[in-house]
Amino acid sequence: MAGHSPNNEAKQPGGTATDTLPLWLRPLPLALLVAALTVLRLLVAAKAGLAEDEAYYRLWGLHPATGYYDHPPMVAWFAHLGQSLFGDTALGLRFMSVLSAAIGSAALWRTGQLLYGARVAGLAVLFLNASLLIGVGSLLATPDAPSVLFWGLAIWALAELTASETPWWWLAVGLFAGLGLNAKYSVLFLGAGIVLYLVFVPQARRWWGAWQLWAGGLLAALLVAPVIGWNAAHEWASFTKQFGRAVPEGWSTRYLPEFVGALIGLANPLVAVLAGIGVVRIARAALRGEAAGGLLLWTSLPFLIYLLAHSLHSRVQGNWPAPLFPAIALAAALVAANPPLRPGPGFWQRFSAVAVALGLAVSLIVYVHAVAPLTGAFARKDPTHQTRGWEEIGSALEALAREQGAAWIATNAYSLNAQLSWQLDKAMPVEQVDQRIRYAMRPDPDANTLARPALFVAEERRDPGVDRLSARFAEVERVAVLTRSSRGTPIENLVVYRVAEPHAGRPLDPVYPLP
Repeated sequence: MAGHSPNNEAKQPGGTATDTLPLWLRPLPLALLVAALTVLRLLVAAKAGLAEDEAYYRLWGLHPATGYYDHPPMVAWFAHLGQSLFGDTALGLRFMSVLSAAIGSAALWRTGQLLYGARVAGLAVLFLNASLLIGVGSLLATPDAPSVLFWGLAIWALAELTASETPWWWLAVGLFAGLGLNAKYSVLFLGAGIVLYLVFVPQARRWWGAWQLWAGGLLAALLVAPVIGWNAAHEWASFTKQFGRAVPEGWSTRYLPEFVGALIGLANPLVAVLAGIGVVRIARAALRGEAAGGLLLWTSLPFLIYLLAHSLHSRVQGNWPAPLFPAIALAAALVAANPPLRPGPGFWQRFSAVAVALGLAVSLIVYVHAVAPLTGAFARKDPTHQTRGWEEIGSALEALAREQGAAWIATNAYSLNAQLSWQLDKAMPVEQVDQRIRYAMRPDPDANTLARPALFVAEERRDPGVDRLSARFAEVERVAVLTRSSRGTPIENLVVYRVAEPHAGRPLDPVYPLP
């Protein structure tokens, strides 16, 4: 059979008994490396400022629910668990995201060992952690962390199924797929890939008759039922927002090079070279009906096809392909363990070592820059600009609120609202006056507080101006412009108004949406 147990891994491509592996590919040194990276990431996670979306998900974690406007709830549950352990802190918010990268590395090692042997498994762990999207992205509290984790765990369960031929693993597949659907709706493509695996892998076709397969599917459906229930109770808001993106509004190749370039760059360009060769090998094996190659190809293909199709009508965000990165790491490892004949094994060994060193070095530079910026000259072009200068803005607004007699802060953008909440909500309420569906998980703000004067804060590029604000408030006065900066370099201006006497006493009424 195409799958195998660890006892016969020498028969598999790249199969090597663990006691004959180079020291740096053995399980204990690998585990120590992943543990060291995890500790380093936790230290950086505790010190670095929050990105805009992270600050937004912080509010979710403080108010766990079964659904949210933007995504399913798993990122909120991850945040809530960390906040329960470490308080309302950056470390609390990010703890589970960082931990998931370590758990995912362990699952990837086991998957690689089952499918291709210990050498491929060890290299895959190195390549995954040397990818920029995982190496750097695992610091951030985003839905991608649980999505990658549960997608990878589902693939591991399928590898165990392939190796052991024990149908009970289908329950684990259903469990992880259902949890993944609570992280991102894109995990639906994993379900489509599992169907392809059952259709095109000869060894897997017999599972159609196993009741555990259907029980696993039912378990996944039960786990996602609360998310469906939340959407039904909120006018299908989250489904409409996310699935609406898939509807094309014309076709163009404009975004295709950007998607391919981002995928290569975030995977680590050198790892991407190896993975490109590996994907060809895996595809050939899958087309021959081999279980290992079929497992990786067919479970990845539907999502990859969707991303390619999406890039032909709209931008694919760099983080979207994240669930495919464990498979990319395995494809690269398969080539590094069994290199092409030319220009020779020595070249490919050096190439692989440089790929790992490059990825870890770049990640380390980003870690340092996230905590202690190496330069402020790039301003908004710096990806970490979102995290800079908010403490000073919070202090300035708190002083201005006292001066102006303001009892709360009003905003018109979820990202700004989240950052100001992170700085100020222990001192005064911060509320976005429109798009209230984003805050369905929170209790309604105190009406008496909202009736008092407020400071309305807007990014200069989203400034609604006095006329539009006057449609909602009887009193509107521009009182300040605050500059958010990094090491003395301006990033953006925030315009501040004093507003009072909301019309009809409803300052949060979305009848008058603001830009």
